[in-house]
Amino acid sequence: MKKGLFILLVFLSTSPYAQDRLTGRNFATRSEVIGKNGMVASSQPLATQIGLDILKKGGTAVDAAIAVNAALGLMEPTGSGIGGDLFAIVWDSKTKKLYGLNASGRSPKSLTLKYFKDNNIEKIPATGPLPVSVPGCVDGWFELHNKFGKLSMDEILSPTIKYAEAGFPVTELIAYYLEGSVPRYMKQFPNVKETYTDNGKVPVKGDIFKNPFLAETYRKIAKEGRDVFYKGDIAKIISNFIKEQGGFLSYEDLANHHSEWVEPVSTNYRGYDVWELPPNGQGLAALQMLNIIEGFDFSDIPFGSAKHLHIVNEAKKLVFEDRAKYYADMNFVKVPVQQLLSKEYADRRRELINPDKAGIYQAGKVNHAGTVYMTVADKDGNMVSLIQSNYRGMGSGMVPPKLGFMLQDRGELFDLEEGKPNSYAPEKRPFHTIIPAFVTKEGKPYMSFGVMGGDFQPQGHVQILMNLIDFGMNLQEAGDAPRYEHIGSSTVTGELVLGKGEILIESGFDFEEVRKLMDMGHKVGFGGYYGGYQAIMYDAEKKVYFGASESRKDGQASGY
Repeated sequence: MKKGLFILLVFLSTSPYAQDRLTGRNFATRSEVIGKNGMVASSQPLATQIGLDILKKGGTAVDAAIAVNAALGLMEPTGSGIGGDLFAIVWDSKTKKLYGLNASGRSPKSLTLKYFKDNNIEKIPATGPLPVSVPGCVDGWFELHNKFGKLSMDEILSPTIKYAEAGFPVTELIAYYLEGSVPRYMKQFPNVKETYTDNGKVPVKGDIFKNPFLAETYRKIAKEGRDVFYKGDIAKIISNFIKEQGGFLSYEDLANHHSEWVEPVSTNYRGYDVWELPPNGQGLAALQMLNIIEGFDFSDIPFGSAKHLHIVNEAKKLVFEDRAKYYADMNFVKVPVQQLLSKEYADRRRELINPDKAGIYQAGKVNHAGTVYMTVADKDGNMVSLIQSNYRGMGSGMVPPKLGFMLQDRGELFDLEEGKPNSYAPEKRPFHTIIPAFVTKEGKPYMSFGVMGGDFQPQGHVQILMNLIDFGMNLQEAGDAPRYEHIGSSTVTGELVLGKGEILIESGFDFEEVRKLMDMGHKVGFGGYYGGYQAIMYDAEKKVYFGASESRKDGQASGY
């Protein structure tokens, strides 16, 4: 027996299930959380409790979402923070309408494609000053707050300021990520040790971690507003630091930043309207996949069967070719959104799927990233789907002195080949992986959800929706179910593999079905990055919220 096949057999033979339960699917980790007046779901229990407290004080769903995001920036610096970008979809119960916010930052005005060519740089590096784009998170907070907030920013940020000063216990998963990131950053870049360690000791599970620098930054933002970050002292510290490091992000870049309210885009999948944000993100990919998959009847195709996995992964291959070809900042390029979302286009693409054989995959791959996703619903029926990230986990390694956060490296995703939609240009937003999602039914809110995890996110959205709609799972089961991920690069080298790609699977799939996949020509492996899921569903008949947070993260859904 080949070594790789032996390893796969051993992996698949391990039990994927939670302990025996009297109700629900055998892979479910717990029941759904149910509440009448409000619900918060995030990847950190303390952050969830902060959001719940904000709701109980009379705050809106947006107030609570900002509070949760601020807490995650402290408690999960391995995937989030005010050095990164933000996207959100908000259901407003007064206007009975969805609103989309693109709070992603742009590239430096003074950095040109010519600079990269003159310096023989073929790819923007993952760390250092060059991949740093304007951090859009704080402006996103204030845009959301100005439109949908109620409590003061001082009230919203106060709980996290207290935790930053007094300290909080580090969770198991975040301790694991810190150990994998901080020592590497410390060797290369200034201010990392002072911000993320205790005299050089990386926090481990249960250690009390403090970040007084971030406490002071949040305090300034709470009292002086968004301009202190983009036009005041914080902006000056950031720009001076990046200049010292040989970078290009300037005070002018920060001062000129603004978020953009956008119209969410949607497709109908078996009676449910699924909503995403338009590019520069990859939300379209989830909608395109659903359009292709909708042409197959899953009433006779079991979950986890070879046919199920084959169809979804073949649809993903086709859609990611479009993603590589078209998705980019729509202020710079014309993205044919309506054509890509049309059912007629999906029909033509679906015809390319061979029901019995794996197809060729020619699109590239985006590296995975650390991200946080949260969703909040309040007593008035408002719901928020919010995602926020630094990219590549903690980000660029650039920690401005005594501010308590790291700047993102999202600019790494620009293409340095001239003439492509996502080619680098000054003051341009890079292609983004992070995508919030929302579902309505007959014009009413049904579900707010997201699946963090870089390149995986559209695939994750599709899997959650199919689990709910095609396979009849409840909200918690839909997230706990075993997942699979198609990738287009080697898991060893990270280099693009032209050909069929590879399907990475979690334990829980029947090896007989996996063997059928192999017979179709699919390469199957394990060890993928299957994201992290949070969701809130509203039952209009019972007038209650259902919340879910999966076991792959340290998170919690909680309601009242």
